[in-house]
Amino acid sequence: MSLRELITHSRGLPASGDGPVFAEPWQAEAFAMAVALHDRGLFTWEEWAATLSGKLKHPGALDDASDYYSCWLEALESLIASKNVADSHDIDQLAGAWQRAAHATPHGQPIRLENDPDRS
Repeated sequence: MSLRELITHSRGLPASGDGPVFAEPWQAEAFAMAVALHDRGLFTWEEWAATLSGKLKHPGALDDASDYYSCWLEALESLIASKNVADSHDIDQLAGAWQRAAHATPHGQPIRLENDPDRS
């Protein structure tokens, strides 16, 4: 199964013998983003591992690793900023636009960025 199929699979989250591979769909999407950005040459796996490791070890990281994928997103944001793809302001603006679009989208309909009522 491709990563795209994994994210859009309509029957739920993929599972292994030990249970779901991801606890939430957004975790699968974060995983897919990291793979896609690596495949496009934005960073090496060594850069990824060092950045993610740093986020997992930062003060405030949870000992039980329940914030693992939150650290994953922080690592992605950090690499995107360090490679001058987008800064934190741009990322925050886009995240806000997606939130507004989600709130403006009728239940059961796909969330599209053009649904953001503040989008000009």
